[in-house]
Amino acid sequence: MSNGLTYRAAGVNIDAGNELVQRIAPACRATHRPETLSHLGGFAALSELPAGYRHPVLVSGTDGVGTKLKLAIDCGQHGGVGQDLVAMCANDVLVCGAEPFLFLDYYATGKLDVDVAEAVIKGIAAGCKLAGCALAGGETAEMPGFYQDGDYDLAGFCVGVAERERIIDGTGIGVGDALLGLASSGPHANGYSLIRRVLQDKGLAADAALTKTLLAPTRIYARPVLSLLAEAEVHGMAHITGGGFLENVPRMLANDRLAARIRLDAWPRPDIFNWLQQAGGIEETEMLRTFNCGIGFVLCVPADEAEKAMQQLEAKGERAFRIGEIVPSSTQPQSGELILR
Repeated sequence: MSNGLTYRAAGVNIDAGNELVQRIAPACRATHRPETLSHLGGFAALSELPAGYRHPVLVSGTDGVGTKLKLAIDCGQHGGVGQDLVAMCANDVLVCGAEPFLFLDYYATGKLDVDVAEAVIKGIAAGCKLAGCALAGGETAEMPGFYQDGDYDLAGFCVGVAERERIIDGTGIGVGDALLGLASSGPHANGYSLIRRVLQDKGLAADAALTKTLLAPTRIYARPVLSLLAEAEVHGMAHITGGGFLENVPRMLANDRLAARIRLDAWPRPDIFNWLQQAGGIEETEMLRTFNCGIGFVLCVPADEAEKAMQQLEAKGERAFRIGEIVPSSTQPQSGELILR
């Protein structure tokens, strides 16, 4: 019998990878859509385009979870970051008016812990169900010596489909349009390097309540927003992700003669953001360029349709606030306002 070196002796456990595939298969199958033509374990994912589109356009996005993963690892709570991964990608393609359609994930670690990976990927599958997209495939990479013990990283890839004539690109935005904000579930998956620094500087280990708040999964806005798009006129949208309000709201504006006026008292700022600001001595501008501060998604609609749109969103389970309006770019901010160009 050979005593030669093996892949397992080098740190890669193929059997553990195979066991993981068996464990996650039911969760992955539960996300499949009628268009899905392939199954877990193939070299590539196959799918037909959804029916009902006259001129379908594919919309793609990719993102990760960032250092929120480190907090999840330190706390031993892994299920929610899977939903974070889907949300960060699906909410991005949604901004164009696209229906999230297919999702793929990449899970990388130094030594595969099947229990941890199972929790993460089942969370991804749960996120896919919330977004309405199929978990079409993924990759698990075991790379000994590359990651510290217990660490892992995630990347996600989402493909959406939009009707070409109904793509939302901000060109329809005009002065007087109303801005609606949808409540976030917390910091989502942004700003966690700063959050962890606040905890470190204060010598704090997150207790159960704080951990629950900080690890709350990112909201996935696809179903309520797509429902609204089917019934109402929407001129622009923004996902309040990395860069916070200051960098993401202006991304919806296709015309440099326009600006967004945000009234900062138009929604209740969740306690976690007030705590972070006070504990870290963080200036307001830094808060607004780092965190969502309680609003995870913004929609621009005609002013006379704003109330109806809010009612439709709230009927689908969202908390919606009228947070501002579109103004000429020359507008100067008043107290308690942001003018974002």
